[in-house]
Amino acid sequence: MSNRALLEVIALDAEDAVAAQAGGADRLELVTDIAADGLTPPRETFAAIRASVDIPLRVMLRTADGFAAGDVPALARTARALRAEGAEEFVLGFLHPDGGPDLDAVEAVLAELDGCRWTFHRAIDRAADRDGLRKALADLPGLDTYLTAGSASGVADGLPVLLAEAAAGRRGEPGYQARILVGGGLALSHLPVLREAGIDAFHIGGAARPSGWDHPVSAAAVEEWRTALDR
Repeated sequence: MSNRALLEVIALDAEDAVAAQAGGADRLELVTDIAADGLTPPRETFAAIRASVDIPLRVMLRTADGFAAGDVPALARTARALRAEGAEEFVLGFLHPDGGPDLDAVEAVLAELDGCRWTFHRAIDRAADRDGLRKALADLPGLDTYLTAGSASGVADGLPVLLAEAAAGRRGEPGYQARILVGGGLALSHLPVLREAGIDAFHIGGAARPSGWDHPVSAAAVEEWRTALDR
């Protein structure tokens, strides 16, 4: 069995998507409005990207900055519309003001996803109780990934948590079966210790754009990450 690590790259448009795939990305996370940490892209953007590449796409379901669900019926309608457009994988995650998981909002959106695979995003890094959140979400249909830095401040501070959660997954502890997708301040220098711990999925955004978020994804930058992961 191949031990190739998964490399997911944030794409804002078709140009980003084509460059990311050319550089060796395995999957894309589709968002808009990166200043708000990534919101749901328009259906037209999803359709343009889907027509441009042939790797899997995970589409963000988030309508405002922060981790409150906001208008849940509107979120559900958005999810339904993206499913109708052909979206098959998603990214979502909502918290209450006290840092607990907003299960009602998550389940309302999941009802529109027909069992599609999805990632619970970095809301876990703002959760009041990470272990409790994982256990509360464990049986939800389609959940196969947590995007996490291990800390709200990024991977450099979150490494001990990431390593502990990877170990919990290896032990088969309840709530830890979903794959860890590391992202949020991730640097190439973090890869050896994360790979040694058995973590095999990585997410980059700014690192794929060495000239800044005002510039498109660089295929060469993505290729550098692909090469590092394949060593």
